[in-house]
Amino acid sequence: MIQLIGILIGLILGLFLNLEIPAAYTSYVAVLILAALDSLVGGLLASLRKNFDIWLFVTGLLGNAVIAVALSALGDQLNIQLNLAAVFAFGVRIFNNFSSLRRLLLLRGRENIRLHRQLRQNARRNRPAAAAGPGEPDLKGQDDSTTSEKTL
Repeated sequence: MIQLIGILIGLILGLFLNLEIPAAYTSYVAVLILAALDSLVGGLLASLRKNFDIWLFVTGLLGNAVIAVALSALGDQLNIQLNLAAVFAFGVRIFNNFSSLRRLLLLRGRENIRLHRQLRQNARRNRPAAAAGPGEPDLKGQDDSTTSEKTL
């Protein structure tokens, strides 16, 4: 939940603050955004799996950012677009984490629906006869001997 609030605050700030990024830094900013997005999606997945660790999240975010910027800087020095390697790696990780997140949420949703149906069925079975709904016979106080014919 904290991750979603952080994303929303960042999006709102980004939309309302008109920051100009120099053209020389656009590749660095792009890989930094991808590194942050990769860490956020991974953190959200870990949170839903109930094994989120803030230190792993922060060190992963910072480590990914440093490696991505270093790769981009090295590529600029060698006049090679090495930042594309970071874009590809983060893109694959983001899509894999999103796929796992989608699968986890769908399975939880199915399980919740199944449990809800089961609870409704159990409630219907265990409902007392006095609480019989409309159109249902009230069998209160009747037993087999009063409802069946007696034969001699």
